[in-house]
Amino acid sequence: MAFIDYYSILGVSKTASGDDIKKAYRKLARKYHPDINPNDEAAKQKFQQINEANEVLSDPEKRKKYDEYGENWKHAEEYEKAKQQQSQNGGFADFSGFGGGFSGGSYSFDSDGEGGFSDFFESLFGGRKSSSGSGRGRTSSFRGQDYTSELRLSLRDAYETHKRMLTLDGKNLRITIPAGVADGQVIKLGGQGAPGKNGGPNGDLYITFVIETDPKFKRVGDDLYTTADLNLYTAVLGGEETVDTFTGKVKLKVATGTQNGTKVRLKGKGFPVYKQDGKFGDLIITYAIEIPTKLTAEQKELFEKLAKS
Repeated sequence: MAFIDYYSILGVSKTASGDDIKKAYRKLARKYHPDINPNDEAAKQKFQQINEANEVLSDPEKRKKYDEYGENWKHAEEYEKAKQQQSQNGGFADFSGFGGGFSGGSYSFDSDGEGGFSDFFESLFGGRKSSSGSGRGRTSSFRGQDYTSELRLSLRDAYETHKRMLTLDGKNLRITIPAGVADGQVIKLGGQGAPGKNGGPNGDLYITFVIETDPKFKRVGDDLYTTADLNLYTAVLGGEETVDTFTGKVKLKVATGTQNGTKVRLKGKGFPVYKQDGKFGDLIITYAIEIPTKLTAEQKELFEKLAKS
C-alpha cells in the first residue's frame, strides 16, 4: 500500500485552506477533464487522482485522518498485524492502537471491491465497515465525483435570463442561466455530478462561464462602456445626437462646446445585477469628436475666418 501525497497532486501546501484546495481542484480538473482530453489515458488517470485527492482534502474529517495516517504510513508491520487480528476475530480488527492512524472502531477489508480509487484511499476510507450490533459487514458508500464544465456566452446572452441544454454523460440537462452572470463566475448544480458509489450521494456539477468580448460594449462589473462619434459642428454648437445603448438607440442633448473624450453617464442603462431583478448598472458613453477631413473651399474659408477671429 503506497502512500499518496494528495497535497502534491493538487499542488497545495499542508496548511492550505479549504478555499485554496477548492481553487486548485477546479483549475486542475478543468485542465485534465476527459471531455477536454478525449482518448488520453494519462489525462484520465491524472483526473482520477485529482478527484481522489479532492475527495479527501475537501472533507475535514477525512483530511484529518489522512494527515494522521500519512505521518505514520511506514507502519506497514502494524498494519499487517491488524489484518491478522481481523482473521482471528471473525473478520473484524480493532485499529484503536494502530500508529495513531485510526481513532478506534472495527473495520474489515473487502478484497473484492470495485476500482475507481487507489488502494491507499480504500485502506483509509473504503473496505467494509461493520454494522452496529451485527457480525456482518456493510459496504461503505462514497460520494460521486464532481463534474466541471465551461459554458461560453455572448455578452448579449448574459444580459437576459434564459435556458440552455447541456449534455453530460449522454444525459440532457436543462439549466436556467440568470441574467448578469460574470466572466469566470462558477455556478454549482448540486447532485448533477457522477453517481455515488454503493448508495452514496451524487457529486456536483460546477459550470464556469466564459463571456465573449462584445465589439461595441465593454463590461466592467455591472456598468457598460461604449464610444459614440460626435460631429464637430454639434460638439461646437450643441444640439442632439442619437447614440446606441445595449437595448436600442436614444437621443441625448449635447452641450455647446463639448470636448473630445467627454463622458456621459446614463443611469440604469448598463448590465443587469446578478439575481437582483430590476436593478441595473450604468452606461458610460465617451464622445469621440470627428474632425472633418474633406472640406469644401467655402468651409475652409469659414474655418480660416474663425481662426483669425
